[in-house]
Amino acid sequence: MRRDITAFGAHSTAADVLDGIDLTGRTAIVTGAASGIGVETARALAGAGATVTLAVRDVAAGRRIADDIASTTARAAPAVAELHLDQPASIEEFTAAWDGPLDVLVNNAGIMDAPESYTPAGWESQFATNHLGHFALALGLHDALAVAGAARIVSVSSSGHGSSPVVFDDLFFRRRPYEPGLAYAQSKTANALFAVGVGLRWAADGITANSCMPGGIWTGLQKHWDPDVLAATKIAAADVVKTPEQGAATSVLLATAPELADVTGRYFEDCHEAAVVDAVQDGLYGVLPWALDTRDADRLWDVSVALLDAEARSRAS
Repeated sequence: MRRDITAFGAHSTAADVLDGIDLTGRTAIVTGAASGIGVETARALAGAGATVTLAVRDVAAGRRIADDIASTTARAAPAVAELHLDQPASIEEFTAAWDGPLDVLVNNAGIMDAPESYTPAGWESQFATNHLGHFALALGLHDALAVAGAARIVSVSSSGHGSSPVVFDDLFFRRRPYEPGLAYAQSKTANALFAVGVGLRWAADGITANSCMPGGIWTGLQKHWDPDVLAATKIAAADVVKTPEQGAATSVLLATAPELADVTGRYFEDCHEAAVVDAVQDGLYGVLPWALDTRDADRLWDVSVALLDAEARSRAS
């Protein structure tokens, strides 16, 4: 695929991408839509006419965002639904309540560099939230995506994936010292591999998926960073930082662009497919081969299903 397949770039906003596109009659779910680029992803989709659901941990915050989106788009307020991605029971409740086709699923929510913590199932929190939760959500919504025809999944990854592949022999840091950055990196590689896995397994259902690096955006995602490091990084990266509206552009492109209708299992940045590299460039650019490896994608899918099944059996017993 040519990297210049779209006319958009690093400075494009989500509104730019959707200019002239009518999403009336289409449905979308955006996770993590109460803050950061999730807000602007939802705003752009709703502004173009889509019926959007904000899947959020904090329902009160989600309702405030929904009202704000309605006021800025002159459209109906998006629906708001509670979703805790680190709690399989919450995901099951969310998917069971979904009714009708689903055209777009934007797996946007995430945590970054979190202190060491584990879910009741024993899953490391970043892998649980960023990958396993979104994986379970997509599985639970599979039939709604399939019935929509030409449904799209957007898996928000990060250039942080370049610091670690998925370490299948020690997913949850039981045998190695916990390092927040490596845990985050592994989860972001998993996000990219999930998109590859959808391409391998769900293409016949008319479902495509692609992953993306939104860019460098300052949001609540960096709340676990050391304040001095954060301040210094903001100064050093001032020339490449995006606004949340720009950060949402690649997600919205993958969700809607007509020229990407049959594209699946790819990794994008700045509204273009990323180059495959040996190491991430300038901390932001390129995708490593391990994030696109079909064998690892297949293995991760099977491992993820097994983990979810074991957790469900444990709750049932």
